[in-house]
Amino acid sequence: MGNVGLLYVGAVLLVNGLALLGRVSARSAAPLNLFVGGLQCVTPTVLIIQAGGDANAILAASGVYLFGITYLYVGIAGLAGLDPAGIGWFSLFVAGAAVVYSGISFWRNGDPVFGVIWLAWALLWALFFLVLGLGKQQFTTFTGWTVTLLSLPTCAVPAFLGMTGGMRSDTATGLLSAGIVIVLVALARLLSMKRVTEPVPA
Repeated sequence: MGNVGLLYVGAVLLVNGLALLGRVSARSAAPLNLFVGGLQCVTPTVLIIQAGGDANAILAASGVYLFGITYLYVGIAGLAGLDPAGIGWFSLFVAGAAVVYSGISFWRNGDPVFGVIWLAWALLWALFFLVLGLGKQQFTTFTGWTVTLLSLPTCAVPAFLGMTGGMRSDTATGLLSAGIVIVLVALARLLSMKRVTEPVPA
């Protein structure tokens, strides 16, 4: 995924996480989803057209559509007040595809950092499936915190590192990335439990 597009994916994930936490309305989050979704559909299309049949370039661009379609779907649903179940079931497909892209990053591209990042994204979209596709509302707060906490470390941070030439991907940085993701997911769990157990004012 291009670093510029990845930067804005971080922004839209942050806003969508806050929406799940009730801090941002679906309608107010919709324009950003539409903008980033459009960007993430136009960009890979241009890259594929310019690839000249290069299988590696096409593969690299193909995963971007997963995000673009998701955000366009979320933006349209937020403005039109549509049932989010369709987004949820599409998210199941995205989660499965993200696992495949993770494997490609690990074993084909030799990029353990993005292998970990793709697994983190698989988790996020699996949670979207639980909340939006299956209606498991008990996971909404945990999903909101997980999306919010992972949005910048899995998107904006690697985007800035990539644009400034500071991105590294080896076994050590892959393990560090995995550790950060695990800690942030655990923190999301603690924050979601705290909210659930807070006493209701009399």
